[in-house]
Amino acid sequence: MAAVQLEKFILDVPDFPKKGIVFKDITPLLADPGALAAAIKGLAARYRDAKVDLVASAEARGFLFGPAVAVELKAGFAPIRKPGKLPRAARKMSYQLEYGSDTIEMHADAVKPGQRVLLVDDVIATGGTMEASAKLVEEMGGKVVGMAFLIELAFLKPRERLAGREIFSLVTVK
Repeated sequence: MAAVQLEKFILDVPDFPKKGIVFKDITPLLADPGALAAAIKGLAARYRDAKVDLVASAEARGFLFGPAVAVELKAGFAPIRKPGKLPRAARKMSYQLEYGSDTIEMHADAVKPGQRVLLVDDVIATGGTMEASAKLVEEMGGKVVGMAFLIELAFLKPRERLAGREIFSLVTVK
């Protein structure tokens, strides 16, 4: 199979959701079977030998890739949700954003001590959600083996915030 240029399937939508933001629309990629398969296989390939036990992703668009990457890696999947969305006991982590704060949650038993966890999301921007996700996994006794993204918005410098972490992205926007 020829290499798929994933960039062709990602559209820029100016001024969405508000003026000054350029939204990365991945729905064309999701609609194309070859591009979708290439993205999932590409995200998983780097971690095939990392002995990943669990893949975790934050809602909402992370859920589009996380479970599929977990299947590719023969690993389990754990959702990272907004507060109040999980039906059982949950652990939470609050974090600062440029414009305020936010909180994420995981089921209290989602990560077992010693489990090797891969964090997966569609886009990494400033890295705030991933930083909080990693801290939450580690508080539960897990080891974050990497963070994998379809798109990295490098101009927002997420690698600075996540210094010392294994970060991999298929598409980099400079």
